[in-house]
Amino acid sequence: MTQYNLEQIKTDYEQDGYVSGVKLLSPEEANHHRQKLETAEADFGNMHYKSKIHTLLTSPLEIAIMPSILDIVEQIIGPDILLYNATYIIKEPNTPSHVSWHQDLTFWGLSHDDQVTLWLALSPATQESGCMRMIPGSHTKGVYKHEATEDETNVLLQGQTIQGVDESKAVICPLATGEASFHHGWTMHASMPNNSNDRRIGLNVQYLAPHVSQTKHDMDTAMLVRGKDKYQNFGTDIPAQSDLDPVAIKRQAELEARYIEIAGQA
Repeated sequence: MTQYNLEQIKTDYEQDGYVSGVKLLSPEEANHHRQKLETAEADFGNMHYKSKIHTLLTSPLEIAIMPSILDIVEQIIGPDILLYNATYIIKEPNTPSHVSWHQDLTFWGLSHDDQVTLWLALSPATQESGCMRMIPGSHTKGVYKHEATEDETNVLLQGQTIQGVDESKAVICPLATGEASFHHGWTMHASMPNNSNDRRIGLNVQYLAPHVSQTKHDMDTAMLVRGKDKYQNFGTDIPAQSDLDPVAIKRQAELEARYIEIAGQA
């Protein structure tokens, strides 16, 4: 198993608002999880941006609760960890889909910023395929104004965009298959279109400290994956026991509608 310098990861994360290039899976292991995804897609349809996917498929759940991942998350937000959401972000080859400059927490309605996002590459995330770009240190600058846009090629629900970003400060964060980045919810980031001939597939997982709550309503859900939850601020997500169980399909659709309702509001 890969050994990590957890203290260095914590230091870099606190300074820059992200760490990148953390090897979590071998290429063979990552390809196995990609195959599991694409097998499910053959039956279900495209899985891009489906919320709470860990309640529907076993593969993303297996990844999200890996001890090596939770060890890193614990360094960042503490020993008590909620799995809030997991979703695949997929850019098809040679398509204009992109992500504008934004901060994740702007529309999520969370009471605190004790949150971290994992982005794990299940295929190469290169500059050509539209890997993420980060603005180091931007997580310490507060909330930036976001403008909603009507750009249909923007992956974000509202096309929310921070205007006037100094591109010279951006750092490209390519990931080999099986590598990951972790970023803070206030870190400004973006990504360009996929101009390669392969799908750019990332598994995006969000973790919270249990004292965080949803301020928009009291129906949000999460799942305790390490430690204790003495706050009980969220309903409990039911983890996938198998792939594409009919009951789970119906439940995931309801959870996704609720997520869109939350994230689609200012």
